[in-house]
Amino acid sequence: MKKLLAIMLMIVFSAPVFAISTEKSSSEFFNNIPENPNIHHAVSSFSKPDLTGKAQKIKPDSALKIKALITKNVKTPVFKLSDGRFIKASQDSVYADIVLRQDSFLKNCWLKKTFTVYQSPYVTGVKKVNTNLKGYSKVHISKRAVTNHGVYLKADGKGWIDEKDLAFADNRMEKVQDLLNQKYNKSNYSIYIKQLNTQKTAGINEDKAMYSASVTKLPILYFVEKQIKDRKVKLTDKLTYTEQVNQFKGAYKTEGSGELPKKADNKTYTVDSLLKAVAQHSDNAASNILGYYIAHQYDKAYQETVEKIAHAKWSMENRNVSSKTAANAIEALYYQQSPALNYLKSTEFDGDRISRDIAVPVAHKIGDAYDYKHDVAVIYAGEPFILSIFTDKSSYDNISAIADDVYGILK
Repeated sequence: MKKLLAIMLMIVFSAPVFAISTEKSSSEFFNNIPENPNIHHAVSSFSKPDLTGKAQKIKPDSALKIKALITKNVKTPVFKLSDGRFIKASQDSVYADIVLRQDSFLKNCWLKKTFTVYQSPYVTGVKKVNTNLKGYSKVHISKRAVTNHGVYLKADGKGWIDEKDLAFADNRMEKVQDLLNQKYNKSNYSIYIKQLNTQKTAGINEDKAMYSASVTKLPILYFVEKQIKDRKVKLTDKLTYTEQVNQFKGAYKTEGSGELPKKADNKTYTVDSLLKAVAQHSDNAASNILGYYIAHQYDKAYQETVEKIAHAKWSMENRNVSSKTAANAIEALYYQQSPALNYLKSTEFDGDRISRDIAVPVAHKIGDAYDYKHDVAVIYAGEPFILSIFTDKSSYDNISAIADDVYGILK
Protein backbone atom coordinates (compact mmCIF):
# COMPACT_ATOMS: atom_id res chain seq x y z
CA MET A 1 0.00 0.00 0.00
CA LYS A 2 2.87 2.39 0.92
CA LYS A 3 4.65 1.46 -2.30
CA LEU A 4 1.54 2.32 -4.39
CA LEU A 5 1.17 5.67 -2.61
CA ALA A 6 4.82 6.51 -3.25
CA ILE A 7 4.40 5.79 -6.98
CA MET A 8 1.32 8.05 -7.19
CA LEU A 9 3.15 10.91 -5.46
CA MET A 10 6.07 10.56 -7.87
CA ILE A 11 3.67 10.88 -10.82
CA VAL A 12 2.03 14.01 -9.38
CA PHE A 13 5.22 15.84 -8.55
CA SER A 14 7.06 14.82 -11.70
CA ALA A 15 4.23 16.13 -13.98
CA PRO A 16 5.27 19.16 -16.12
CA VAL A 17 4.23 22.62 -14.91
CA PHE A 18 2.21 24.68 -17.48
CA ALA A 19 2.79 28.43 -17.28
CA ILE A 20 -0.19 30.74 -17.87
CA SER A 21 0.78 33.23 -20.56
CA THR A 22 -0.22 36.89 -20.19
CA GLU A 23 0.56 37.69 -23.82
CA LYS A 24 -2.25 38.39 -26.27
CA SER A 25 -2.84 35.70 -28.86
CA SER A 26 -2.94 36.85 -32.49
CA SER A 27 -6.43 35.30 -32.74
CA GLU A 28 -7.69 38.05 -30.42
CA PHE A 29 -7.13 40.60 -33.18
CA PHE A 30 -8.49 40.94 -36.68
CA ASN A 31 -6.26 40.29 -39.69
CA ASN A 32 -8.75 41.92 -42.04
CA ILE A 33 -11.62 44.39 -41.93
CA PRO A 34 -14.87 42.68 -40.81
CA GLU A 35 -17.99 42.97 -42.91
CA ASN A 36 -20.55 45.48 -41.56
CA PRO A 37 -18.53 46.13 -38.38
CA ASN A 38 -20.21 46.79 -35.04
CA ILE A 39 -19.13 46.77 -31.39
CA HIS A 40 -20.35 44.64 -28.49
CA HIS A 41 -20.00 47.41 -25.94
CA ALA A 42 -18.93 51.03 -25.75
CA VAL A 43 -15.27 51.53 -26.76
CA SER A 44 -12.90 54.49 -26.85
CA SER A 45 -11.46 55.88 -30.05
CA PHE A 46 -8.25 57.89 -30.07
CA SER A 47 -6.64 60.54 -32.21
CA LYS A 48 -3.33 58.62 -32.57
CA PRO A 49 -2.67 55.05 -33.83
CA ASP A 50 -0.84 54.18 -30.61
CA LEU A 51 -4.23 54.72 -28.91
CA THR A 52 -3.26 57.90 -27.15
CA GLY A 53 -4.62 61.39 -27.30
CA LYS A 54 -8.09 62.60 -26.52
CA ALA A 55 -10.55 59.69 -26.15
CA GLN A 56 -14.09 59.64 -27.50
CA LYS A 57 -16.72 57.03 -26.69
CA ILE A 58 -18.39 55.04 -29.45
CA LYS A 59 -21.65 53.27 -28.59
CA PRO A 60 -22.88 49.94 -30.00
CA ASP A 61 -24.95 50.08 -33.19
CA SER A 62 -23.27 53.31 -34.27
CA ALA A 63 -22.36 53.75 -37.93
CA LEU A 64 -18.90 52.28 -37.53
CA LYS A 65 -16.95 52.85 -40.78
CA ILE A 66 -13.48 51.31 -40.88
CA LYS A 67 -11.07 52.73 -43.44
CA ALA A 68 -8.01 50.54 -42.80
CA LEU A 69 -6.39 47.91 -40.61
CA ILE A 70 -2.98 48.95 -39.29
CA THR A 71 -0.59 46.29 -38.00
CA LYS A 72 2.85 47.87 -38.58
CA ASN A 73 4.60 50.23 -36.21
CA VAL A 74 1.91 49.75 -33.56
CA LYS A 75 2.00 47.73 -30.35
CA THR A 76 -1.38 46.10 -31.14
CA PRO A 77 -3.39 46.04 -34.42
CA VAL A 78 -5.75 49.00 -34.74
CA PHE A 79 -8.54 50.08 -37.07
CA LYS A 80 -8.43 53.49 -38.65
CA LEU A 81 -11.94 54.90 -38.86
CA SER A 82 -13.37 57.11 -41.60
CA ASP A 83 -13.24 60.09 -39.23
CA GLY A 84 -9.46 59.66 -38.84
CA ARG A 85 -9.60 58.23 -35.31
CA PHE A 86 -8.36 54.82 -34.13
CA ILE A 87 -9.70 51.90 -32.12
CA LYS A 88 -8.14 48.63 -31.07
CA ALA A 89 -8.77 45.89 -33.66
CA SER A 90 -9.86 43.53 -30.93
CA GLN A 91 -12.37 40.74 -31.51
CA ASP A 92 -13.46 41.24 -27.89
CA SER A 93 -14.98 44.58 -28.91
CA VAL A 94 -15.57 44.55 -32.66
CA TYR A 95 -17.53 41.96 -34.61
CA ALA A 96 -18.93 41.37 -38.08
CA ASP A 97 -22.61 42.26 -37.79
CA ILE A 98 -23.95 39.78 -40.33
CA VAL A 99 -26.52 37.00 -40.62
CA LEU A 100 -24.95 34.00 -38.93
CA ARG A 101 -27.39 31.34 -40.04
CA GLN A 102 -30.60 31.07 -42.05
CA ASP A 103 -32.91 28.14 -42.67
CA SER A 104 -36.46 27.17 -43.61
CA PHE A 105 -39.04 27.44 -40.84
CA LEU A 106 -42.70 26.86 -41.71
CA LYS A 107 -45.10 27.89 -38.97
CA ASN A 108 -48.06 30.15 -38.16
CA CYS A 109 -47.40 32.78 -35.52
CA TRP A 110 -49.30 35.67 -33.96
CA LEU A 111 -47.95 39.17 -33.64
CA LYS A 112 -47.72 40.68 -30.19
CA LYS A 113 -49.27 44.04 -29.34
CA THR A 114 -46.23 45.98 -30.56
CA PHE A 115 -43.67 44.83 -33.12
CA THR A 116 -41.22 46.02 -35.76
CA VAL A 117 -40.82 44.71 -39.31
CA TYR A 118 -37.42 44.88 -41.02
CA GLN A 119 -36.35 44.57 -44.67
CA SER A 120 -34.06 41.67 -43.76
CA PRO A 121 -32.87 39.91 -40.60
CA TYR A 122 -31.81 42.70 -38.31
CA VAL A 123 -28.17 43.76 -38.33
CA THR A 124 -26.82 47.29 -38.05
CA GLY A 125 -28.03 49.38 -40.97
CA VAL A 126 -31.12 47.33 -41.83
CA LYS A 127 -34.17 49.55 -42.30
CA LYS A 128 -37.67 49.18 -40.89
CA VAL A 129 -40.59 48.73 -43.29
CA ASN A 130 -44.19 49.89 -43.04
CA THR A 131 -46.84 47.21 -43.47
CA ASN A 132 -50.58 46.78 -42.98
CA LEU A 133 -49.98 44.23 -40.22
CA LYS A 134 -51.78 44.74 -36.93
CA GLY A 135 -51.05 43.47 -33.45
CA TYR A 136 -52.42 40.03 -32.53
CA SER A 137 -52.92 39.07 -36.20
CA LYS A 138 -51.75 35.74 -37.61
CA VAL A 139 -48.76 35.62 -39.95
CA HIS A 140 -47.23 32.72 -41.86
CA ILE A 141 -43.53 32.24 -41.27
CA SER A 142 -41.30 30.66 -43.93
CA LYS A 143 -37.72 31.38 -42.80
CA ARG A 144 -35.67 31.81 -39.65
CA ALA A 145 -32.38 33.67 -39.32
CA VAL A 146 -29.90 34.17 -36.49
CA THR A 147 -27.85 37.33 -36.05
CA ASN A 148 -25.86 38.73 -33.16
CA HIS A 149 -29.02 40.63 -32.19
CA GLY A 150 -31.28 37.59 -31.88
CA VAL A 151 -33.57 35.32 -33.91
CA TYR A 152 -35.65 36.80 -36.73
CA LEU A 153 -38.55 35.19 -38.58
CA LYS A 154 -39.74 36.02 -42.08
CA ALA A 155 -43.44 36.81 -42.42
CA ASP A 156 -44.37 35.99 -46.01
CA GLY A 157 -44.69 39.08 -48.16
CA LYS A 158 -44.09 41.44 -45.24
CA GLY A 159 -40.57 41.29 -43.84
CA TRP A 160 -38.53 40.06 -40.91
CA ILE A 161 -39.71 40.21 -37.29
CA ASP A 162 -37.86 39.65 -34.03
CA GLU A 163 -38.90 36.31 -32.54
CA LYS A 164 -39.58 38.17 -29.26
CA ASP A 165 -42.35 40.12 -31.02
CA LEU A 166 -44.18 36.91 -32.00
CA ALA A 167 -46.23 34.31 -30.15
CA PHE A 168 -46.27 30.69 -31.29
CA ALA A 169 -49.81 30.21 -29.92
CA ASP A 170 -52.94 32.21 -30.66
CA ASN A 171 -52.72 35.30 -28.43
CA ARG A 172 -55.82 37.17 -29.60
CA MET A 173 -57.54 36.73 -26.26
CA GLU A 174 -55.07 39.26 -24.87
CA LYS A 175 -56.53 41.81 -27.30
CA VAL A 176 -60.07 40.77 -26.32
CA GLN A 177 -59.23 41.37 -22.66
CA ASP A 178 -57.78 44.79 -23.53
CA LEU A 179 -61.03 45.60 -25.35
CA LEU A 180 -63.16 44.59 -22.38
CA ASN A 181 -61.00 46.53 -19.94
CA GLN A 182 -61.06 49.71 -21.99
CA LYS A 183 -64.61 49.72 -23.38
CA TYR A 184 -66.91 47.42 -21.42
CA ASN A 185 -65.70 47.50 -17.84
CA LYS A 186 -69.10 48.40 -16.40
CA SER A 187 -70.82 47.15 -13.28
CA ASN A 188 -74.02 46.23 -15.17
CA TYR A 189 -72.15 43.84 -17.48
CA SER A 190 -71.04 40.27 -16.85
CA ILE A 191 -69.11 39.10 -19.90
CA TYR A 192 -67.13 35.92 -20.50
CA ILE A 193 -65.35 34.70 -23.65
CA LYS A 194 -63.61 31.39 -24.20
CA GLN A 195 -61.79 30.00 -27.23
CA LEU A 196 -62.74 26.36 -27.53
CA ASN A 197 -59.51 25.14 -29.16
CA THR A 198 -57.03 27.01 -26.96
CA GLN A 199 -59.27 27.16 -23.86
CA LYS A 200 -58.03 30.73 -23.31
CA THR A 201 -60.49 33.09 -21.67
CA ALA A 202 -61.25 36.75 -21.12
CA GLY A 203 -63.90 38.47 -19.06
CA ILE A 204 -65.35 41.40 -17.16
CA ASN A 205 -67.29 40.67 -13.96
CA GLU A 206 -67.58 37.13 -15.29
CA ASP A 207 -68.38 35.72 -11.84
CA LYS A 208 -71.10 38.28 -11.07
CA ALA A 209 -74.46 36.54 -10.68
CA MET A 210 -77.64 37.92 -12.23
CA TYR A 211 -81.14 36.60 -12.71
CA SER A 212 -80.61 34.45 -15.81
CA ALA A 213 -84.24 34.09 -16.97
CA SER A 214 -84.47 31.70 -19.95
CA VAL A 215 -80.71 31.11 -20.05
CA THR A 216 -81.49 28.59 -17.31
CA LYS A 217 -82.99 26.41 -20.05
CA LEU A 218 -79.45 25.57 -21.23
CA PRO A 219 -78.84 22.97 -18.48
CA ILE A 220 -82.31 21.51 -19.17
CA LEU A 221 -81.32 20.98 -22.82
CA TYR A 222 -78.05 19.39 -21.72
CA PHE A 223 -79.69 17.04 -19.23
CA VAL A 224 -82.32 15.84 -21.71
CA GLU A 225 -79.64 15.21 -24.34
CA LYS A 226 -77.60 13.27 -21.79
CA GLN A 227 -80.59 11.09 -21.04
CA ILE A 228 -80.95 10.44 -24.76
CA LYS A 229 -77.26 9.54 -25.13
CA ASP A 230 -77.54 7.27 -22.09
CA ARG A 231 -80.50 5.58 -23.87
CA LYS A 232 -82.88 6.38 -21.07
CA VAL A 233 -84.98 8.57 -23.36
CA LYS A 234 -85.71 8.64 -27.09
CA LEU A 235 -86.39 11.63 -29.32
CA THR A 236 -89.60 9.92 -30.38
CA ASP A 237 -90.88 9.45 -26.82
CA LYS A 238 -94.20 11.25 -26.21
CA LEU A 239 -94.93 13.31 -23.13
CA THR A 240 -98.37 14.53 -22.07
CA TYR A 241 -98.93 18.22 -21.38
CA THR A 242 -100.92 18.11 -18.13
CA GLU A 243 -101.54 20.89 -15.66
CA GLN A 244 -99.15 19.27 -13.17
CA VAL A 245 -96.13 20.09 -15.37
CA ASN A 246 -96.63 23.78 -14.67
CA GLN A 247 -97.03 23.46 -10.90
CA PHE A 248 -93.75 22.08 -9.53
CA LYS A 249 -90.96 24.16 -7.98
CA GLY A 250 -88.71 25.63 -10.64
CA ALA A 251 -91.36 25.59 -13.36
CA TYR A 252 -91.54 28.63 -15.64
CA LYS A 253 -94.69 30.74 -15.86
CA THR A 254 -96.40 29.82 -19.11
CA GLU A 255 -97.42 33.43 -19.71
CA GLY A 256 -93.88 33.99 -20.94
CA SER A 257 -92.29 33.10 -24.27
CA GLY A 258 -93.23 30.16 -26.46
CA GLU A 259 -95.84 28.82 -28.88
CA LEU A 260 -97.32 25.94 -26.89
CA PRO A 261 -100.69 26.64 -25.22
CA LYS A 262 -100.42 28.65 -22.04
CA LYS A 263 -102.84 26.22 -20.40
CA ALA A 264 -102.35 22.46 -20.43
CA ASP A 265 -104.13 20.80 -23.39
CA ASN A 266 -103.54 17.16 -22.32
CA LYS A 267 -101.98 16.44 -25.73
CA THR A 268 -98.76 14.53 -26.26
CA TYR A 269 -95.57 16.02 -27.67
CA THR A 270 -92.41 14.22 -28.75
CA VAL A 271 -89.18 14.91 -26.92
CA ASP A 272 -87.68 16.15 -30.18
CA SER A 273 -90.45 18.70 -30.75
CA LEU A 274 -90.10 19.93 -27.18
CA LEU A 275 -86.34 20.37 -27.57
CA LYS A 276 -86.93 22.42 -30.71
CA ALA A 277 -89.57 24.52 -28.95
CA VAL A 278 -87.21 25.29 -26.05
CA ALA A 279 -84.19 26.00 -28.27
CA GLN A 280 -85.88 27.92 -31.09
CA HIS A 281 -88.70 29.72 -29.25
CA SER A 282 -87.53 29.60 -25.61
CA ASP A 283 -90.88 27.96 -24.89
CA ASN A 284 -91.71 27.97 -21.19
CA ALA A 285 -94.34 25.23 -21.34
CA ALA A 286 -92.04 22.94 -23.34
CA SER A 287 -89.30 23.53 -20.78
CA ASN A 288 -91.71 22.63 -17.98
CA ILE A 289 -92.75 19.39 -19.68
CA LEU A 290 -89.13 18.28 -20.10
CA GLY A 291 -88.31 19.39 -16.55
CA TYR A 292 -91.27 17.52 -15.11
CA TYR A 293 -90.89 14.16 -16.87
CA ILE A 294 -87.22 13.84 -17.81
CA ALA A 295 -85.42 16.01 -15.21
CA HIS A 296 -87.81 14.68 -12.55
CA GLN A 297 -88.70 18.15 -11.27
CA TYR A 298 -85.00 18.98 -10.99
CA ASP A 299 -84.19 16.27 -8.48
CA LYS A 300 -80.81 15.51 -6.89
CA ALA A 301 -79.50 13.62 -9.94
CA TYR A 302 -80.34 16.61 -12.13
CA GLN A 303 -78.68 19.09 -9.76
CA GLU A 304 -75.51 17.01 -9.51
CA THR A 305 -75.28 16.69 -13.29
CA VAL A 306 -75.74 20.42 -13.84
CA GLU A 307 -73.27 21.38 -11.12
CA LYS A 308 -70.68 19.12 -12.73
CA ILE A 309 -70.89 20.81 -16.14
CA ALA A 310 -71.54 24.36 -14.92
CA HIS A 311 -68.89 24.23 -12.17
CA ALA A 312 -71.36 25.98 -9.89
CA LYS A 313 -74.71 25.38 -8.22
CA TRP A 314 -77.61 26.44 -10.42
CA SER A 315 -80.92 26.91 -8.63
CA MET A 316 -83.90 26.31 -10.90
CA GLU A 317 -85.97 28.53 -8.63
CA ASN A 318 -83.96 31.75 -8.17
CA ARG A 319 -81.97 31.17 -11.42
CA ASN A 320 -79.14 33.44 -10.34
CA VAL A 321 -75.91 32.59 -12.15
CA SER A 322 -73.00 34.38 -13.82
CA SER A 323 -72.10 34.71 -17.49
CA LYS A 324 -69.22 32.28 -16.87
CA THR A 325 -71.55 29.63 -15.43
CA ALA A 326 -73.86 29.98 -18.42
CA ALA A 327 -70.85 29.71 -20.76
CA ASN A 328 -69.84 26.46 -19.07
CA ALA A 329 -73.29 25.04 -19.79
CA ILE A 330 -73.27 25.88 -23.50
CA GLU A 331 -69.70 24.57 -23.75
CA ALA A 332 -70.95 21.26 -22.36
CA LEU A 333 -73.66 21.23 -25.07
CA TYR A 334 -70.94 21.87 -27.68
CA TYR A 335 -68.81 18.92 -26.59
CA GLN A 336 -71.92 16.79 -26.18
CA GLN A 337 -72.52 17.31 -29.93
CA SER A 338 -76.10 17.87 -29.01
CA PRO A 339 -78.84 18.17 -31.66
CA ALA A 340 -80.25 20.89 -29.42
CA LEU A 341 -77.19 22.97 -30.23
CA ASN A 342 -78.13 22.79 -33.91
CA TYR A 343 -81.65 23.97 -33.03
CA LEU A 344 -80.05 26.95 -31.26
CA LYS A 345 -78.49 27.99 -34.59
CA SER A 346 -81.91 28.87 -35.98
CA THR A 347 -84.14 30.69 -33.51
CA GLU A 348 -86.73 33.44 -33.60
CA PHE A 349 -84.20 35.66 -31.81
CA ASP A 350 -81.47 35.60 -34.48
CA GLY A 351 -82.22 39.14 -35.64
CA ASP A 352 -80.97 40.78 -32.48
CA ARG A 353 -78.30 40.49 -29.81
CA ILE A 354 -75.18 38.39 -30.48
CA SER A 355 -76.15 36.91 -33.84
CA ARG A 356 -77.55 40.08 -35.41
CA ASP A 357 -74.48 41.17 -37.41
CA ILE A 358 -72.35 38.02 -37.43
CA ALA A 359 -72.13 36.19 -40.76
CA VAL A 360 -71.01 32.76 -39.47
CA PRO A 361 -73.36 30.31 -37.69
CA VAL A 362 -74.23 31.25 -34.12
CA ALA A 363 -75.88 28.84 -31.66
CA HIS A 364 -77.30 30.98 -28.88
CA LYS A 365 -79.73 31.06 -25.98
CA ILE A 366 -81.32 34.34 -24.93
CA GLY A 367 -82.79 35.35 -21.60
CA ASP A 368 -85.08 38.29 -20.79
CA ALA A 369 -86.80 39.34 -17.58
CA TYR A 370 -87.37 42.65 -15.86
CA ASP A 371 -84.26 44.81 -16.57
CA TYR A 372 -82.13 41.79 -17.47
CA LYS A 373 -81.20 41.02 -21.07
CA HIS A 374 -78.76 38.20 -21.83
CA ASP A 375 -77.39 36.08 -24.64
CA VAL A 376 -75.02 33.10 -24.53
CA ALA A 377 -73.56 31.72 -27.75
CA VAL A 378 -71.16 29.43 -29.53
CA ILE A 379 -69.83 31.42 -32.49
CA TYR A 380 -68.54 29.20 -35.30
CA ALA A 381 -65.67 31.40 -36.46
CA GLY A 382 -62.48 29.92 -37.93
CA GLU A 383 -61.63 29.08 -34.33
CA PRO A 384 -65.00 28.56 -32.55
CA PHE A 385 -65.48 30.48 -29.33
CA ILE A 386 -68.09 31.06 -26.62
CA LEU A 387 -69.45 34.52 -25.91
CA SER A 388 -71.66 34.97 -22.85
CA ILE A 389 -73.13 38.41 -22.19
CA PHE A 390 -75.31 39.20 -19.17
CA THR A 391 -76.63 42.76 -18.80
CA ASP A 392 -78.73 44.73 -16.33
CA LYS A 393 -80.54 47.86 -17.54
CA SER A 394 -78.93 47.66 -20.96
CA SER A 395 -80.21 46.99 -24.50
CA TYR A 396 -80.14 44.46 -27.33
CA ASP A 397 -78.07 46.95 -29.36
CA ASN A 398 -75.43 47.07 -26.64
CA ILE A 399 -75.21 43.27 -26.66
CA SER A 400 -74.80 43.36 -30.46
CA ALA A 401 -72.07 45.99 -30.19
CA ILE A 402 -70.10 43.86 -27.71
CA ALA A 403 -70.50 40.80 -29.94
CA ASP A 404 -69.40 42.71 -33.04
CA ASP A 405 -66.26 43.99 -31.31
CA VAL A 406 -65.28 40.58 -29.97
CA TYR A 407 -66.03 38.85 -33.27
CA GLY A 408 -63.93 41.47 -35.09
CA ILE A 409 -60.92 40.19 -33.16
CA LEU A 410 -61.62 36.45 -33.13
CA LYS A 411 -63.24 35.90 -36.54
